[in-house]
Amino acid sequence: MDILIVGGSGFLGRELTRQAVAAGHAVTATFASRAGGVRGAHWLPLDLRRDEEVTRVLRERRPEVVVNAAASRTDWAITAEGAIRLAVAANQHGARLVHVSSDAVFSGADGRYDESAVPDPVTPYGAAKAGAETTIRLLAPAAVVARTSLIIGEGDSEHEAFIHDLAAGRREGVLFTDDIRCPVHVADLARALLELGASDRSGIHHLAGTDALSRHELGLLVAARDGLDPSALATGRRAETGTPGALDVRLDSARTQRILRTRLRGAREFLRAALGG
Repeated sequence: MDILIVGGSGFLGRELTRQAVAAGHAVTATFASRAGGVRGAHWLPLDLRRDEEVTRVLRERRPEVVVNAAASRTDWAITAEGAIRLAVAANQHGARLVHVSSDAVFSGADGRYDESAVPDPVTPYGAAKAGAETTIRLLAPAAVVARTSLIIGEGDSEHEAFIHDLAAGRREGVLFTDDIRCPVHVADLARALLELGASDRSGIHHLAGTDALSRHELGLLVAARDGLDPSALATGRRAETGTPGALDVRLDSARTQRILRTRLRGAREFLRAALGG
């Protein structure tokens, strides 16, 4: 399979690129400022804000599948307009699209969300993701829109880095006890996205772990795995800080899990596995 991974130099993008290369696919991966360093892939710069660049990459590479793992929390032109621009180009060149979205499209008012839930974002990033989702589904009904949650790795995600910095005293802050998500391991997520890309599935799919955890509960699990001092992880309540964003968003991935070979593990399982537990 010939795959184009947009945002290949990011945390998820690098894992997607690594797995796709290891599986023997012909892989092109794009980057905004620096290539991701995964050998065996063809690396190209791409600015999703520029129509001519998106069109040129699709025209020259002619991928069968495009996985969009690019996003910016602060740039609507990349997260919303860029994703839509990519969907249009993929359609024009006959490529199948897998677009990575986020649980940020939900307000948290309902707590549990399955694939039938209607987006009601409360942040600009969530609005950008929701806007991209809606437009992509209209322009490219055969595309997959895959919503996910906090992405965790082997210590190298932004969430784990924050926990390490707190434990070491390099940063000030707290881990919220009322901010709940369903963390997913980056390897499971990448494998599931590639599986969906190789299938004939379409529409909304949820790809999150099975455990609903607060940021503090996640921090304690990471601390246990990595030998950090859990007492150094200060706690707080997000609701009392005025920090914008949803509190309790639990993506229900049961429907999607039933059609996947890839198993989406819960954070308790994949973090404790490193301890041999």
